Amino acid sequence: MKWEGFYSIVVGVNRHSTAIGRIWLSVVFIFRIMVLVVAAESVWGDEQSSFTCNTQQPGCKNVCYDHFFPISHIRLWALQLILVTTPALLVAMHVAYQQHQEKKFLVQTGHGDAKHLEEVKKHKMHISGALWWTYVCSVVFRILFEATFMYIFYMIYPGYQMIRLVKCDAYPCPNTVDCFVSRPTEKTIFTVFMLATSGICIVLNLAELLFLIVRACARRGSHNPNPSSKKGSFLGHKLSSEYKQNEINQLLTEQDSSLKDILRRNSGLQEKSDRCSAC
Repeated sequence: MKWEGFYSIVVGVNRHSTAIGRIWLSVVFIFRIMVLVVAAESVWGDEQSSFTCNTQQPGCKNVCYDHFFPISHIRLWALQLILVTTPALLVAMHVAYQQHQEKKFLVQTGHGDAKHLEEVKKHKMHISGALWWTYVCSVVFRILFEATFMYIFYMIYPGYQMIRLVKCDAYPCPNTVDCFVSRPTEKTIFTVFMLATSGICIVLNLAELLFLIVRACARRGSHNPNPSSKKGSFLGHKLSSEYKQNEINQLLTEQDSSLKDILRRNSGLQEKSDRCSAC
């Protein structure tokens, strides 16, 4: 399988990933794809031809091999790597869509020259909003795919070990025959190494998921003020307003009492003047 084209597609997401995401992508391509292409394919290249049984019955060897090794390690690892890295393409498509929208907006506002469009292409997208959800979903799918394939390996090859001798009595074997696997120790070492790197990738994905959630919560906390302080300011404002209203009511009461005193004095002077005029 040619991994160059696949690498060129997925590596474009590396620019928009987090630091942990870049580490994960490096582990995938250096310790998994490179090992798979350079070493593992040559180890499993002759697996069926070197699988020998102590019988010459036609078809017995093929049936026994298919029974104990239903799928090749190489093909299963290739399928795993394709499915694990495919969610990253969702992020790449989302980023391409956002860049297309930005270019469309620049053209509509009259800034659609080649320089501005090239800057949009080189611009790093911030993981927020809808892109944050797409990125989180891609990380969750990666974790699920990795865990699923590790379980499949355990079910097909218990203990993740390549057995040296298998006893087969499937038809058309005439009786229980012994079949021998070529280079079982070397294949066991490669199997453990690939599954160990898969476990490391799961840990990195979990760390990245936790990092994204914590950073999103921190951003939301910085945008929204403390509710207790908001409540305190509201109560303070309310208390100050009540205090001002009480002062105004007190002033109105004092003015009303002073006005009543003035009216009483005026009425007293009016009575005195009436008496004097009567005399």
